[in-house]
Amino acid sequence: MKDYGFIRVAAAVPTVKVADVTANVNEICRMTAEAEAAKASIVLFPELAVTGYTCGDLFGQQLLIDSAEAGVRKILGFTRGKSVTVVAGVPVRFRGRLYNCAVVIRNGNIKGIVPKIWLPDYNEFYEGRWFSSGRDFLSPYPDATGRFLVNGKDTVREGWCAEISYAGFRCNISPNMIFRTGKASFGIEICEDMWTPVPPSTYLALAGAQLILNPSASNEVLAKHSYRKTLVSQQSARNVCGYVYCSSGFGESTQDVVFGGAAMIYENGTGLAENKRFSTGPSLTFADIDIERLDTQRQKLNSFAAVAPDGTPSGSYDRLYSRVELGAASDTDFSGTLFRKIDPHPFVPVGNREETDARCREIMSIQVTGLASRLVHTGCRTAVIGISGGLDSTLALLVTVLAFDALGWERSRIIGVTMPGYGTTDRTHDNAVDLMRALGVTSREIPIAAACDRHFADIGHDRNIHDVTYENAQARERTQILMDIANQTGGIVIGTGDLSELALGWATYNGDQMSMYGVNASIPKTLVKHIVEWAAEHRFGTGASCGTRSPKYILADIIDTPISPELLPADPDGKISQKTEDIVGPYELHDFFLYHFFRSGYSPSKILFLANRAFDGTYDSETVKKWLKTFIRRFFSQQFKRSCMPDGPKVGSVSLSPRGDWRMPSDAKSGLFLSELDD
Repeated sequence: MKDYGFIRVAAAVPTVKVADVTANVNEICRMTAEAEAAKASIVLFPELAVTGYTCGDLFGQQLLIDSAEAGVRKILGFTRGKSVTVVAGVPVRFRGRLYNCAVVIRNGNIKGIVPKIWLPDYNEFYEGRWFSSGRDFLSPYPDATGRFLVNGKDTVREGWCAEISYAGFRCNISPNMIFRTGKASFGIEICEDMWTPVPPSTYLALAGAQLILNPSASNEVLAKHSYRKTLVSQQSARNVCGYVYCSSGFGESTQDVVFGGAAMIYENGTGLAENKRFSTGPSLTFADIDIERLDTQRQKLNSFAAVAPDGTPSGSYDRLYSRVELGAASDTDFSGTLFRKIDPHPFVPVGNREETDARCREIMSIQVTGLASRLVHTGCRTAVIGISGGLDSTLALLVTVLAFDALGWERSRIIGVTMPGYGTTDRTHDNAVDLMRALGVTSREIPIAAACDRHFADIGHDRNIHDVTYENAQARERTQILMDIANQTGGIVIGTGDLSELALGWATYNGDQMSMYGVNASIPKTLVKHIVEWAAEHRFGTGASCGTRSPKYILADIIDTPISPELLPADPDGKISQKTEDIVGPYELHDFFLYHFFRSGYSPSKILFLANRAFDGTYDSETVKKWLKTFIRRFFSQQFKRSCMPDGPKVGSVSLSPRGDWRMPSDAKSGLFLSELDD
């Protein structure tokens, strides 16, 4: 059973009874059984979940501390034979001091005890009244190298740790432990630890922990939860890690404060799952964290772990941590239930209207600023664009218009050229002409059929043979016209090709592949459509009309037009006969493939698995696999077109510029990747 690099985790918020250890342990065991049934590999309970966080001076009672230890024994017995790892908060007395700890339990064994380092000292939570800090274990103690247990035997290793006998087990107690289950390593910080200037999780992540678990008891005050979510999100992003957080909930004392029972799971800054706060019952929140993706992101981010926070090389810093093997992760069938949303359109902004508006505005602003800077730098008088009536050239024209507006230049200095050929339809031609007129740019029309006929005669090609020569000659003729007009008018040619076409190599070499500045170079096809829709609504919704058609109306019809290079003759009804997606496959699939291949370094089989999830009900598995093979073959074979692509502004995190973002030899082979997909 393949895990695809995922690990299933759970954040459990039980109903608490303060100082009633028996009731709390029973609830922990019950929820552990639920997590085990759901095939979670790790289940996290809140801070001091065994006793309740708000016991106050009862923590000074020997009976409560002994009862907590007995409760842990019961949890140990309950977990025997189970594959889930339980992490629960418990007060632990050691050498005359009491520590606020998280105990790590696996299959009836205590694998380690992690004490809280930073204790809050504000009014309602003065933990220093009852607990000592885990900093006690961050010095050479009990000797210069520390004592550890390895395979049940005493040994000496680098790092700081102490040995404790607790609940019938001899184990290590220290904040500096990293636990490993399956392919995932996790570290623990407790509540206030996360709120400090340099949280322990920063050091844990640098030492190799891919997951951070935070058992917490964080009360609710106005607007605190929003800030708490920001902390978790930022810490998971900064450390390129998964972050599992759960806090005390219903049943804790409300004498002075209220606990909402917040639980959330983040991965590299993105929220995967969150519970509903202020519930009067327990909650169990699941998510499948992608360990493979985190490893790849860390590998690509050279600044990660280059230097530890204290200025020492991360290699020497790593030696301060002991490693605890927990055994295999749960045998989770991720092909069944997957606790993770797979976005079928990862490039398209999501969120409420205000958020998507802001994203779209920023995207266009990057394009506009990049082009405006290039126009000023080159000292050009005009910008020349081939306008086909399709989405890509439309977006390029809109960006150019906005750039000229930003510079205070007359739109008439933009020269839009429509070049009807053998396959141009009335619909696209009329949309191109009307849009240019409505936007107030200079419009020129230069038919290319006669020039192509002469060219075919010169090279001895039969124009009735509609092969690659027939198609590419038209694309190169159009590029020649644009380049010469740019020379004629002292301008530059604005490229219209998008990121999806670059990935697939769906462009004619030295034809539409070439320009003097490609404004759409990092805009994939799914995003092109979205941005044009947004621009029609927010930037070009009003303005001069061309006849009875406003810019907004014209843009809406362009959006609804089938994607086509229009290089083959129209059908008998005068409609587009050559539809790109019938030839190379749906762009929404290719954009999905590109995103996960580039961003996450996923194998083809994992991309296929995720695509089948994302597009379930839209495409069957064989169709997805067919187009994924097409993507792989074309991505590798068409690299030579990207190796000499023109300059263009980087907009998102995925870009194929050979000057920095994607460097691949043009003769790299795709066989390994195609074979993995077949196998």
